[in-house]
This record gives sequence, structure tokens and C-alpha cells, in this order.
Amino acid sequence: MPRVISDECVKCGTCAGECPVEAITEGADKYEINKDTCIDCGACEANCPSNAISEE
Repeated sequence: MPRVISDECVKCGTCAGECPVEAITEGADKYEINKDTCIDCGACEANCPSNAISEE
């Protein structure tokens, strides 16, 4: 199941740097995960300092 980023995102960019398939991009208010690209590896969630990433 793809991950999602909540409004708790502080736009630090850590998650984007950890994604092996580059499924995470910077949005207007927070980073966003492309559900079609996400391989559900969990690397982004494990490294998010604000705990803003979870399974959908």
C-alpha cells in the first residue's frame, strides 16, 4: 500500500532523498508521494523526522 504524507510535513526534504524510485516531490504546502510510482518500501516513513508519513 503506498504511503501518504500528512499536513504534519515540515518540508525538510528528507523523505525525497530516501526514496529509491523518486516518487516524492515537493508540493505547495508539503511533499507529495506519487501513488503510481511508490513501491511501498517504507524508507521515507522510517526517516521522516516529523512522523508525517504513514500507510494510506
